[in-house]
Amino acid sequence: MAGFDDMGIYFADNLGNNEANDEFNSDNVHGVKRKFKEFLREFHDGNFIYKYRDELKNHYNMGQHWIQVSLEDLSSFDDDLCNKVKKNPTEYLHMFEEAAKEVANEITRSRDKNESVEEIQVMLDSNAHTISLRQLKSDFISKLVKIPGLVIAASNVRAKATKISLQCRGCNEIVNNIQLKPGLEGFLLPRKCNSDQTGRTLKCPVDPFFIIPDKCKCVDYQLLKLQEAPEAVPQGEMPRHLQVYLDRYLCERVVPGNRVTLIGIYSIKKVSQPTKGDRTDGSTNIGIRAPYLRVIGVKLETEEGGHARSMPYTNEDEILFQNLARSPNIFERISKSVAPSIYGYEDMKKAVTCLLFSGSRKRLPDGLTRRGDINVLFLGDPGTAKSQLLKFVEKVAPIGVYTSGKGSSAAGLTASVIRDPASRNFVLEGGAMVLADQGVVCIDEFDKMKDEDKSSLHEAMEQQTISIAKAGISTTLNSRCAVLAAANSVFGRWDDTKAEQNIDFMPTILSRFDMIFIVKDEHNEKRDMVLAKHVLNVHANAQKTVEEAPEGELSLSLLKKYISYCKATCGPRLNADAAALLKKAYVEMRNGTGEDCKKLAIPITVRQLEAIIRISESLAKMELQPFANKKHVEEAIKMFKSSTMKAALSGDLAGAEGFTTEKEHQEMNQIERQLKRRLPVGVQTLESTLVKELMKQNYADRAIYKVIYCMIRKGELQFRAQRKMLFRMK
Repeated sequence: MAGFDDMGIYFADNLGNNEANDEFNSDNVHGVKRKFKEFLREFHDGNFIYKYRDELKNHYNMGQHWIQVSLEDLSSFDDDLCNKVKKNPTEYLHMFEEAAKEVANEITRSRDKNESVEEIQVMLDSNAHTISLRQLKSDFISKLVKIPGLVIAASNVRAKATKISLQCRGCNEIVNNIQLKPGLEGFLLPRKCNSDQTGRTLKCPVDPFFIIPDKCKCVDYQLLKLQEAPEAVPQGEMPRHLQVYLDRYLCERVVPGNRVTLIGIYSIKKVSQPTKGDRTDGSTNIGIRAPYLRVIGVKLETEEGGHARSMPYTNEDEILFQNLARSPNIFERISKSVAPSIYGYEDMKKAVTCLLFSGSRKRLPDGLTRRGDINVLFLGDPGTAKSQLLKFVEKVAPIGVYTSGKGSSAAGLTASVIRDPASRNFVLEGGAMVLADQGVVCIDEFDKMKDEDKSSLHEAMEQQTISIAKAGISTTLNSRCAVLAAANSVFGRWDDTKAEQNIDFMPTILSRFDMIFIVKDEHNEKRDMVLAKHVLNVHANAQKTVEEAPEGELSLSLLKKYISYCKATCGPRLNADAAALLKKAYVEMRNGTGEDCKKLAIPITVRQLEAIIRISESLAKMELQPFANKKHVEEAIKMFKSSTMKAALSGDLAGAEGFTTEKEHQEMNQIERQLKRRLPVGVQTLESTLVKELMKQNYADRAIYKVIYCMIRKGELQFRAQRKMLFRMK
């Protein structure tokens, strides 16, 4: 059981069945190595470009001692040799690397004669179909497998010995160049010294050998934790995990949050600790082994440009997508296809459509980036289908993660540093926003999150990175995802008589949402009748299976493919006319001179300008246009005014700092300065006395309490009954 990943095991069957030995005798080994060398030297494409010979020479001259080989190329050269590699990869991969080393020695003769040739690492690549983690059973042990997954944790790079030297404590005899097995299988030191058999009078003790560190030859290795992709996990099941072993040049190629496809040998290792109830001598679990994957090829499913790789599609699909993009009403068709079982909410569905397609991510010459993902917040009454919209987005987005704010912490949403129980080392593990990289993260019950957890999302939502500096680990992870959040008001239902008290969000988190919708459950007899009829029809036809979507709507699978195709192939920018129109509209909104704007009603900043740009680019992207024109900008301005501007102008966001008038903002700044002057550090006074003194200066009591509330939240003021004070001010 322990020799599945051994390099060069020769054994004899006591029952007389030695047929397996014939495959790896010296003649066959030399013949196989000769074929591998011929493949590396002679394989070429139609233009007689010797692909692997040139690649091996170039890599070796640059100090990169590795080569990546496609199994399809090996199969076209020698199909029998390729089948042998697939059936017994442990043995034949070792021969392949030895052959690559000999070929490298031949083609790099110009180096110094005294310089020995380095070991060559052979990596494999294949276009074969993948198998899921749930399909990996004992039948696949020691076989070549190709599995997709999500990297959720990565260890530090450590050293593993490939050759060791031992020394005896008794006679000081040294045993050199003991070859160790690759992978995570250990090595059992000899119990007795060989010199005991020479007839010496002084006997060496039992377990006499110790390892000489200076004479060991080591390679780098790294351990990863691979998890099933969220969309591949069946409903109600826990996602499966697998330990992954990478060595040499495969180390540090991926980070937590990357979607990868791995080719490797499904191997086993000894269980590090006996299970509870087992005997300490290990006799009860002597045959128990833990599986892991020894990787020999990594394919990153996220491209360098920051775009997720598109879903597979055919030429017919591409023609269909081009025809869809040219249709005049594609935006309306897609918005109608968003959660068609939910009645109404046209503006919210249009916002969700723009969120799914997103704008264009930009990398500036100074190295900074501008996000292209659109963040949307639904704020309002319960029972208004906010959660259903979030669930639909999770299913239709190519990469979607759904979580609830009530049961999520800052570490669960961003990233955490945990201690590996086996090695006792700290390991970085990504959270929901890291796992949703290149996709959408849906956060329900956003208002139930703690304030410190909300503040941890600031960097992830705007800069789209997550910085970790903890337990000696200092790194930055990518969280390039759109955020779709749903929240209720402070009182559960929206209270129009207490507009400024309905919201419990700091302006720092609100300003990072491109569109904010206030969703109210208004009583309207005519609308209620239509809504009731729609809901009854949905329930009555729930069991019917319709293969095609109703006329004018796109099916879920087609919409998912179209979103993936547009995001992978199109990155629009604003043209000159659209930029001029947007500049004019921005100045009008900022100064309150537009027909829909009130003077100084809401502070329009650069963030709101960038939000409109992203919406315009998403509208152009769903039409596969290289540039966003005037029509797209006009529609984007209309959507922004129907969401955030409408909520702010109606007074629904008046309670949120940053969405107040300039007069109120100046008044609050004056009150804050008065409070800080009146209350130096260590001074105590009554709250009623403080408020009376400020009201004598003609300040509004609402503004006074609002400033006190914000200063308490920031930790600048403290009251004895602070919790009671906060609740009363809400």
